[in-house]
Amino acid sequence: MMRVLHFFKTYVPDSFGGVERVIWTIAEGAAHHDVQSDVLSLSRSFETAAMVVGSHFAHKAKLDFYVASTGLSINAFGHFKKLAENADIIHYHFPWPFMDLVHLVSGVSKPSIVTYHSDIVKQRLLMPFYTPLMLAFLNRVDAIVATSPDYLASSPVLQRYAAKTTVIPIGLDDPAILAPNPALVEQWRARVGSGFFLFCGSLRYYKGLQFLIEAARQNRLPVVVAGNGDMASAVRDASLPNIVHLPEFSDADKAALLHLSLAFVFPSHVRSEAFGLALVEAAMAGRPMISCELGTGTSFVNRDGETGIVIPPGDVPALDRAMRALWTDRNAARRMGDAARVHYQAHLRAGAMIDSYVTLYRNLVR
Repeated sequence: MMRVLHFFKTYVPDSFGGVERVIWTIAEGAAHHDVQSDVLSLSRSFETAAMVVGSHFAHKAKLDFYVASTGLSINAFGHFKKLAENADIIHYHFPWPFMDLVHLVSGVSKPSIVTYHSDIVKQRLLMPFYTPLMLAFLNRVDAIVATSPDYLASSPVLQRYAAKTTVIPIGLDDPAILAPNPALVEQWRARVGSGFFLFCGSLRYYKGLQFLIEAARQNRLPVVVAGNGDMASAVRDASLPNIVHLPEFSDADKAALLHLSLAFVFPSHVRSEAFGLALVEAAMAGRPMISCELGTGTSFVNRDGETGIVIPPGDVPALDRAMRALWTDRNAARRMGDAARVHYQAHLRAGAMIDSYVTLYRNLVR
Protein backbone atom coordinates (compact mmCIF):
# COMPACT_ATOMS: atom_id res chain seq x y z
CA MET A 1 0.00 0.00 0.00
CA MET A 2 1.20 3.49 -0.87
CA ARG A 3 0.92 6.28 1.74
CA VAL A 4 0.41 9.95 0.80
CA LEU A 5 0.68 12.93 3.16
CA HIS A 6 -1.36 15.99 2.15
CA PHE A 7 -0.33 19.30 3.74
CA PHE A 8 -2.60 22.36 3.74
CA LYS A 9 -3.43 25.17 6.16
CA THR A 10 -6.99 24.04 7.01
CA TYR A 11 -9.04 20.89 6.84
CA VAL A 12 -12.09 19.18 8.31
CA PRO A 13 -13.69 19.54 10.76
CA ASP A 14 -12.51 23.19 11.00
CA SER A 15 -13.05 24.08 7.35
CA PHE A 16 -14.41 22.51 4.16
CA GLY A 17 -13.85 25.06 1.43
CA GLY A 18 -12.81 24.46 -2.17
CA VAL A 19 -9.25 23.21 -1.60
CA GLU A 20 -10.31 21.08 1.36
CA ARG A 21 -13.03 19.52 -0.77
CA VAL A 22 -10.49 18.67 -3.46
CA ILE A 23 -8.18 17.06 -0.89
CA TRP A 24 -11.10 15.04 0.52
CA THR A 25 -12.10 13.85 -2.96
CA ILE A 26 -8.55 12.77 -3.82
CA ALA A 27 -7.99 11.05 -0.47
CA GLU A 28 -11.29 9.16 -0.52
CA GLY A 29 -10.99 8.17 -4.17
CA ALA A 30 -7.34 7.09 -3.89
CA ALA A 31 -8.30 4.70 -1.09
CA HIS A 32 -9.92 2.52 -3.78
CA HIS A 33 -6.52 2.33 -5.51
CA ASP A 34 -4.68 1.02 -2.45
CA VAL A 35 -3.45 4.50 -1.45
CA GLN A 36 -3.74 5.51 2.21
CA SER A 37 -3.94 9.27 2.83
CA ASP A 38 -3.08 11.47 5.80
CA VAL A 39 -3.89 15.18 5.89
CA LEU A 40 -1.94 17.57 8.14
CA SER A 41 -3.39 21.04 8.81
CA LEU A 42 -3.35 23.71 11.50
CA SER A 43 -6.08 24.13 14.10
CA ARG A 44 -6.77 26.16 17.23
CA SER A 45 -8.63 23.13 18.61
CA PHE A 46 -5.42 21.14 18.65
CA GLU A 47 -5.58 17.42 19.48
CA THR A 48 -2.66 15.00 19.44
CA ALA A 49 -4.65 12.02 18.15
CA ALA A 50 -5.43 11.65 14.47
CA MET A 51 -9.07 11.75 13.45
CA VAL A 52 -10.56 9.16 11.14
CA VAL A 53 -12.48 11.05 8.43
CA GLY A 54 -14.03 8.81 5.82
CA SER A 55 -11.31 6.43 4.64
CA HIS A 56 -8.37 8.63 5.63
CA PHE A 57 -6.81 10.41 8.62
CA ALA A 58 -6.80 14.11 9.61
CA HIS A 59 -3.92 15.31 11.79
CA LYS A 60 -3.74 18.72 13.49
CA ALA A 61 -0.78 20.89 14.42
CA LYS A 62 -1.46 23.73 16.83
CA LEU A 63 -2.18 27.06 15.13
CA ASP A 64 -0.13 29.63 17.07
CA PHE A 65 -0.77 32.92 15.24
CA TYR A 66 -1.35 34.62 11.89
CA VAL A 67 0.99 36.88 9.91
CA ALA A 68 -0.43 38.49 6.73
CA SER A 69 -3.33 36.01 6.74
CA THR A 70 -0.88 33.09 6.91
CA GLY A 71 -1.30 30.60 9.73
CA LEU A 72 1.92 29.66 11.54
CA SER A 73 2.67 26.79 13.91
CA ILE A 74 5.79 25.90 15.89
CA ASN A 75 4.95 22.25 16.44
CA ALA A 76 3.97 21.75 12.78
CA PHE A 77 7.67 21.27 11.91
CA GLY A 78 8.04 18.21 14.11
CA HIS A 79 4.58 16.88 13.31
CA PHE A 80 5.20 17.19 9.58
CA LYS A 81 8.59 15.49 9.75
CA LYS A 82 7.21 12.56 11.73
CA LEU A 83 4.31 11.99 9.32
CA ALA A 84 6.58 12.46 6.30
CA GLU A 85 8.88 9.67 7.48
CA ASN A 86 6.00 7.19 7.04
CA ALA A 87 4.84 8.61 3.70
CA ASP A 88 5.81 7.57 0.21
CA ILE A 89 4.63 10.86 -1.34
CA ILE A 90 4.22 14.39 0.06
CA HIS A 91 1.34 16.24 -1.60
CA TYR A 92 1.34 20.01 -0.99
CA HIS A 93 -1.52 22.38 -1.81
CA PHE A 94 -0.40 25.87 -2.87
CA PRO A 95 -0.56 28.72 -1.88
CA TRP A 96 0.46 28.76 1.76
CA PRO A 97 3.88 30.37 2.43
CA PHE A 98 4.35 28.58 5.77
CA MET A 99 4.14 25.26 3.92
CA ASP A 100 7.08 26.29 1.72
CA LEU A 101 9.15 27.03 4.81
CA VAL A 102 8.27 23.72 6.48
CA HIS A 103 9.27 21.80 3.36
CA LEU A 104 12.64 23.53 3.07
CA VAL A 105 13.52 23.38 6.78
CA SER A 106 12.42 19.80 7.40
CA GLY A 107 14.91 18.32 4.93
CA VAL A 108 12.46 15.56 3.98
CA SER A 109 13.60 13.88 0.76
CA LYS A 110 10.43 11.99 -0.18
CA PRO A 111 8.96 12.48 -3.68
CA SER A 112 6.79 15.59 -3.65
CA ILE A 113 3.87 17.06 -5.59
CA VAL A 114 2.36 20.54 -5.45
CA THR A 115 -1.19 21.14 -6.61
CA TYR A 116 -1.04 24.79 -7.64
CA HIS A 117 -4.56 25.97 -6.87
CA SER A 118 -3.98 29.70 -7.32
CA ASP A 119 -1.50 32.50 -7.73
CA ILE A 120 -1.19 34.77 -4.72
CA VAL A 121 -3.57 37.60 -5.55
CA LYS A 122 -4.54 39.44 -2.37
CA GLN A 123 -1.09 39.86 -0.77
CA ARG A 124 0.73 41.27 -3.80
CA LEU A 125 2.57 43.92 -1.77
CA LEU A 126 4.36 41.16 0.13
CA MET A 127 5.38 39.22 -2.99
CA PRO A 128 8.89 40.75 -3.26
CA PHE A 129 9.63 39.36 0.21
CA TYR A 130 7.97 35.99 -0.37
CA THR A 131 9.14 35.28 -3.92
CA PRO A 132 12.62 33.89 -3.01
CA LEU A 133 11.02 31.40 -0.60
CA MET A 134 8.35 30.45 -3.13
CA LEU A 135 10.85 29.85 -5.91
CA ALA A 136 13.12 27.81 -3.66
CA PHE A 137 10.14 25.64 -2.71
CA LEU A 138 8.87 25.16 -6.27
CA ASN A 139 12.41 24.43 -7.47
CA ARG A 140 12.72 21.61 -4.94
CA VAL A 141 9.43 19.76 -5.51
CA ASP A 142 9.36 16.97 -8.08
CA ALA A 143 6.08 17.71 -9.83
CA ILE A 144 3.56 20.54 -10.08
CA VAL A 145 -0.10 20.13 -10.99
CA ALA A 146 -2.14 22.93 -12.58
CA THR A 147 -5.88 22.56 -12.23
CA SER A 148 -6.68 23.73 -15.76
CA PRO A 149 -4.86 24.43 -19.01
CA ASP A 150 -6.14 28.01 -18.78
CA TYR A 151 -4.37 28.59 -15.48
CA LEU A 152 -1.14 27.05 -16.74
CA ALA A 153 -1.23 29.39 -19.74
CA SER A 154 -2.00 32.54 -17.73
CA SER A 155 0.15 32.14 -14.60
CA PRO A 156 3.69 33.57 -14.89
CA VAL A 157 4.78 31.34 -12.01
CA LEU A 158 3.49 28.15 -13.64
CA GLN A 159 5.00 29.12 -16.97
CA ARG A 160 8.37 29.21 -15.25
CA TYR A 161 7.88 25.55 -14.29
CA ALA A 162 6.00 24.34 -17.36
CA ALA A 163 8.47 21.48 -17.95
CA LYS A 164 7.47 19.74 -14.71
CA THR A 165 3.82 20.83 -14.64
CA THR A 166 0.95 18.47 -15.44
CA VAL A 167 -2.66 19.57 -15.92
CA ILE A 168 -5.18 17.62 -13.85
CA PRO A 169 -8.59 19.35 -13.84
CA ILE A 170 -10.55 19.30 -10.61
CA GLY A 171 -13.36 16.77 -10.68
CA LEU A 172 -16.39 16.24 -8.48
CA ASP A 173 -19.11 13.64 -8.07
CA ASP A 174 -22.32 14.36 -6.18
CA PRO A 175 -25.17 11.84 -6.42
CA ALA A 176 -27.56 14.39 -4.86
CA ILE A 177 -27.03 16.80 -7.77
CA LEU A 178 -27.42 14.05 -10.35
CA ALA A 179 -30.66 12.89 -8.69
CA PRO A 180 -32.11 15.56 -6.33
CA ASN A 181 -34.70 14.61 -3.71
CA PRO A 182 -38.14 15.05 -5.39
CA ALA A 183 -39.89 16.06 -2.16
CA LEU A 184 -37.21 18.69 -1.47
CA VAL A 185 -37.51 19.99 -5.02
CA GLU A 186 -41.23 20.56 -4.50
CA GLN A 187 -40.65 22.26 -1.14
CA TRP A 188 -38.25 24.72 -2.75
CA ARG A 189 -40.52 25.18 -5.76
CA ALA A 190 -43.27 26.32 -3.40
CA ARG A 191 -40.85 28.73 -1.72
CA VAL A 192 -38.83 30.28 -4.58
CA GLY A 193 -40.51 29.08 -7.76
CA SER A 194 -38.52 27.87 -10.76
CA GLY A 195 -36.73 29.25 -13.81
CA PHE A 196 -34.55 31.66 -11.81
CA PHE A 197 -30.88 32.58 -12.07
CA LEU A 198 -28.96 30.89 -9.26
CA PHE A 199 -25.78 31.95 -7.50
CA CYS A 200 -24.55 29.50 -4.89
CA GLY A 201 -21.40 29.81 -2.76
CA SER A 202 -19.56 31.90 -0.20
CA LEU A 203 -20.32 35.61 -0.55
CA ARG A 204 -16.73 36.83 -0.64
CA TYR A 205 -15.19 40.01 -2.04
CA TYR A 206 -14.10 38.41 -5.31
CA LYS A 207 -17.44 36.79 -6.14
CA GLY A 208 -18.73 39.90 -7.97
CA LEU A 209 -22.11 39.99 -6.19
CA GLN A 210 -22.27 43.78 -6.59
CA PHE A 211 -22.39 43.35 -10.38
CA LEU A 212 -25.10 40.70 -10.18
CA ILE A 213 -27.17 42.96 -7.92
CA GLU A 214 -26.88 45.86 -10.37
CA ALA A 215 -27.73 43.67 -13.37
CA ALA A 216 -30.77 42.29 -11.53
CA ARG A 217 -31.80 45.86 -10.67
CA GLN A 218 -31.82 46.68 -14.38
CA ASN A 219 -33.42 43.57 -15.86
CA ARG A 220 -35.74 42.64 -12.95
CA LEU A 221 -35.20 38.95 -13.67
CA PRO A 222 -35.59 36.47 -10.79
CA VAL A 223 -32.36 35.68 -8.93
CA VAL A 224 -31.71 33.36 -5.99
CA VAL A 225 -28.50 34.01 -4.03
CA ALA A 226 -27.67 31.05 -1.79
CA GLY A 227 -24.80 31.62 0.60
CA ASN A 228 -23.37 33.76 3.35
CA GLY A 229 -20.28 35.85 3.92
CA ASP A 230 -18.88 39.37 3.77
CA MET A 231 -21.09 40.39 0.83
CA ALA A 232 -24.34 39.21 2.44
CA SER A 233 -25.15 42.71 3.68
CA ALA A 234 -24.91 44.07 0.11
CA VAL A 235 -27.48 41.51 -1.03
CA ARG A 236 -29.82 42.34 1.87
CA ASP A 237 -29.37 46.10 1.56
CA ALA A 238 -30.25 46.02 -2.14
CA SER A 239 -33.85 45.21 -1.11
CA LEU A 240 -34.77 44.08 -4.62
CA PRO A 241 -38.03 42.11 -4.86
CA ASN A 242 -36.57 39.92 -7.62
CA ILE A 243 -33.62 38.74 -5.48
CA VAL A 244 -34.18 36.03 -2.87
CA HIS A 245 -31.33 35.55 -0.40
CA LEU A 246 -30.94 32.14 1.25
CA PRO A 247 -28.13 32.41 3.83
CA GLU A 248 -28.50 28.85 5.10
CA PHE A 249 -28.90 25.74 2.96
CA SER A 250 -27.75 22.12 2.84
CA ASP A 251 -26.10 20.20 0.01
CA ALA A 252 -29.46 18.56 -0.67
CA ASP A 253 -31.06 22.02 -0.84
CA LYS A 254 -28.38 23.13 -3.31
CA ALA A 255 -29.16 20.13 -5.53
CA ALA A 256 -32.86 21.01 -5.50
CA LEU A 257 -32.18 24.68 -6.30
CA LEU A 258 -29.94 23.72 -9.23
CA HIS A 259 -32.71 21.48 -10.54
CA LEU A 260 -35.23 24.35 -10.37
CA SER A 261 -32.97 27.03 -11.84
CA LEU A 262 -32.89 28.27 -15.43
CA ALA A 263 -29.16 29.03 -15.34
CA PHE A 264 -26.22 29.42 -12.99
CA VAL A 265 -24.65 32.86 -12.73
CA PHE A 266 -21.09 33.17 -11.40
CA PRO A 267 -19.85 36.78 -11.65
CA SER A 268 -16.47 36.35 -9.87
CA HIS A 269 -14.27 39.15 -11.21
CA VAL A 270 -10.82 38.54 -9.63
CA ARG A 271 -8.22 35.80 -10.25
CA SER A 272 -8.76 34.65 -6.68
CA GLU A 273 -11.48 32.57 -8.35
CA ALA A 274 -9.05 30.00 -9.67
CA PHE A 275 -11.45 27.27 -10.79
CA GLY A 276 -15.01 27.55 -9.50
CA LEU A 277 -16.26 24.29 -8.01
CA ALA A 278 -19.78 25.73 -8.05
CA LEU A 279 -19.52 25.84 -11.85
CA VAL A 280 -18.64 22.14 -11.88
CA GLU A 281 -21.80 21.47 -9.87
CA ALA A 282 -23.86 23.52 -12.32
CA ALA A 283 -22.39 21.60 -15.25
CA MET A 284 -23.12 18.34 -13.44
CA ALA A 285 -26.74 19.48 -13.08
CA GLY A 286 -26.92 20.34 -16.79
CA ARG A 287 -27.42 24.07 -16.33
CA PRO A 288 -26.08 26.78 -18.66
CA MET A 289 -23.61 29.10 -16.97
CA ILE A 290 -22.66 32.76 -17.01
CA SER A 291 -19.11 33.48 -15.82
CA CYS A 292 -16.29 35.97 -16.36
CA GLU A 293 -13.09 35.61 -18.37
CA LEU A 294 -10.34 35.62 -15.71
CA GLY A 295 -7.71 33.50 -17.43
CA THR A 296 -8.42 30.81 -14.83
CA GLY A 297 -10.25 27.51 -14.70
CA THR A 298 -13.67 29.16 -14.84
CA SER A 299 -13.40 29.33 -18.64
CA PHE A 300 -12.27 25.71 -18.75
CA VAL A 301 -15.47 24.68 -16.97
CA ASN A 302 -17.72 27.14 -18.82
CA ARG A 303 -16.95 27.29 -22.55
CA ASP A 304 -18.26 30.45 -24.14
CA GLY A 305 -21.09 29.80 -26.60
CA GLU A 306 -21.06 26.06 -25.86
CA THR A 307 -21.90 25.48 -22.20
CA GLY A 308 -22.89 29.06 -21.41
CA ILE A 309 -21.80 32.66 -21.82
CA VAL A 310 -18.45 34.15 -20.76
CA ILE A 311 -18.34 37.92 -20.22
CA PRO A 312 -15.66 40.47 -19.24
CA PRO A 313 -15.21 40.76 -15.44
CA GLY A 314 -17.10 43.54 -13.69
CA ASP A 315 -19.14 44.36 -16.81
CA VAL A 316 -22.72 44.97 -15.67
CA PRO A 317 -24.15 45.63 -19.18
CA ALA A 318 -22.60 42.38 -20.45
CA LEU A 319 -24.00 40.45 -17.47
CA ASP A 320 -27.41 42.02 -18.07
CA ARG A 321 -27.32 41.02 -21.75
CA ALA A 322 -26.24 37.46 -20.94
CA MET A 323 -29.07 37.02 -18.45
CA ARG A 324 -31.63 38.42 -20.89
CA ALA A 325 -30.30 36.17 -23.68
CA LEU A 326 -30.81 32.98 -21.67
CA TRP A 327 -34.16 34.22 -20.35
CA THR A 328 -35.59 34.94 -23.81
CA ASP A 329 -34.08 31.97 -25.73
CA ARG A 330 -34.97 28.91 -23.67
CA ASN A 331 -33.98 26.54 -26.47
CA ALA A 332 -30.45 27.95 -26.50
CA ALA A 333 -30.34 27.73 -22.71
CA ARG A 334 -31.41 24.09 -22.87
CA ARG A 335 -28.79 23.26 -25.52
CA MET A 336 -26.05 24.88 -23.46
CA GLY A 337 -27.19 23.03 -20.35
CA ASP A 338 -27.06 19.72 -22.20
CA ALA A 339 -23.57 20.58 -23.49
CA ALA A 340 -22.50 21.46 -19.94
CA ARG A 341 -23.49 17.99 -18.72
CA VAL A 342 -21.58 16.37 -21.61
CA HIS A 343 -18.52 18.50 -20.77
CA TYR A 344 -18.79 17.44 -17.13
CA GLN A 345 -18.92 13.75 -18.05
CA ALA A 346 -15.91 14.09 -20.34
CA HIS A 347 -13.61 16.30 -18.25
CA LEU A 348 -14.87 17.08 -14.75
CA ARG A 349 -15.67 13.79 -13.04
CA ALA A 350 -13.97 12.95 -9.75
CA GLY A 351 -12.91 9.57 -11.09
CA ALA A 352 -10.84 11.09 -13.88
CA MET A 353 -9.05 13.41 -11.43
CA ILE A 354 -8.35 10.59 -8.97
CA ASP A 355 -7.01 8.24 -11.67
CA SER A 356 -4.63 10.97 -12.87
CA TYR A 357 -3.29 11.66 -9.38
CA VAL A 358 -2.81 7.96 -8.59
CA THR A 359 -0.90 7.53 -11.86
CA LEU A 360 1.29 10.53 -10.97
CA TYR A 361 1.91 9.12 -7.48
CA ARG A 362 3.00 5.76 -8.89
CA ASN A 363 5.25 7.31 -11.50
CA LEU A 364 7.02 9.39 -8.84
CA VAL A 365 7.51 6.43 -6.51
CA ARG A 366 9.04 4.45 -9.38
